[in-house]
Amino acid sequence: MAIQDIQKRLIELADEKHAAISQRFFKTGPGEYGEGDVFIGIRVPVLRKLAGEYSGLPLEVTATLLRSRIHEERLLALLLLVRSFSKGDDPEKKSIYEIYLRNTGFVNNWDLVDSSAEHIVGAYLVDKSKAVLYRLAESDVLWERRISIMSTFHFVKRHEFSETLKISKMLLFDRQDLIHKATGWMLREIGKRHLQTEETFLKAHYQ
Repeated sequence: MAIQDIQKRLIELADEKHAAISQRFFKTGPGEYGEGDVFIGIRVPVLRKLAGEYSGLPLEVTATLLRSRIHEERLLALLLLVRSFSKGDDPEKKSIYEIYLRNTGFVNNWDLVDSSAEHIVGAYLVDKSKAVLYRLAESDVLWERRISIMSTFHFVKRHEFSETLKISKMLLFDRQDLIHKATGWMLREIGKRHLQTEETFLKAHYQ
């Protein structure tokens, strides 16, 4: 299927009223964190259904879709990458991981990060060096820092907490509330699994 056919399908599903709501909800105004992002108004469950329909899409087409200016096209691309990663062999997983890291500039809102980082970056790095996460945590780009901490959700679900705690410490004085929200979320998830670990971290750093 050509990418133009997918884009045409999305336009047919677009809803102007929902697009206007999304533009406000995702803070796309001047000076806001999502400044300039474009929504056409397609709800996430619809996009997830489409990801199932287009699951055989070649990676190069999905990567092109990820570089779209339209938010829903980028989200669909990420859902496709997550689905392909979960079913792929080792070479395909490596390709998807590399596509993701080459295109972090298009994973540029919290919903895009949160629906993909743990499933691709975290899942790929589970048995590999985590150095890239620390590089992302030091990035000047808000969304790369969020990718760093949200990727560790994959480890937390395996009761592996050290990377989350180290990166949380790195982000203690971050200037963005979206980073503190993500970090707090991951610490809460640690607490659900081992409360003492969470409380020890909080007692040491809450000031």
